[in-house]
Amino acid sequence: MPTRPRSRLLLVLSSPSGAGKTTLARRLMERFEGELTFSVSYTTRPPRPKETPGRDYHFVSAEEFALMVARDSFAEWAEVHGHRYGTSRAAIEEAFSQGKDVLFDIDYQGGRQLKARYPAESVRVFVLPPDMRTLAGRLRGRATDSPEVIQRRLAKAVDELGHYHAYEYLVVNDDLDRAFGELEAIYLASRCRWDRKSFYAEQLLAEASSEAFRTEILK
Repeated sequence: MPTRPRSRLLLVLSSPSGAGKTTLARRLMERFEGELTFSVSYTTRPPRPKETPGRDYHFVSAEEFALMVARDSFAEWAEVHGHRYGTSRAAIEEAFSQGKDVLFDIDYQGGRQLKARYPAESVRVFVLPPDMRTLAGRLRGRATDSPEVIQRRLAKAVDELGHYHAYEYLVVNDDLDRAFGELEAIYLASRCRWDRKSFYAEQLLAEASSEAFRTEILK
């Protein structure tokens, strides 16, 4: 019997800061443990309280990051809020070799680059907050950023929202359970797309035309 092909699906989540995409990403990872791997980005940003190197981010210096850019080590990279973030090409290929899909929590710049590099594999979802007042409240409620940083993030949010039209799917995070249900449905539907399931139809057709089928099943 032929080997089952790998899905090779890249699920990209983007949103303004505070819209809840990280919470949704974690829930999806828990739901599909063993099938879906999370892409841990490299960043020049210093760690926040309770962040763990290697789990939340790979924290590197600006010099190390620049060297990786020069070596073309990133599938995508961008500067966001004054810091650089990037996705390792090797990490994506390793996930593919293990038969796993990859989940990304990145901004629209990274999503655009991934779509350009992996057009058939990439499925992009933009997470929207219910309203701007809620978004601002979520950012202020973090208590990890200064008022100046929060103001910059709110200004950036308006710019990020302007790129929603580049995404295949939109999820409004006004109710976490409902938003997660929509995200889960998008992921499952993407895995069932014809170019990821046609293997089974072709296998059935090959089996139906085999000598064994004609002599043993149809006799």
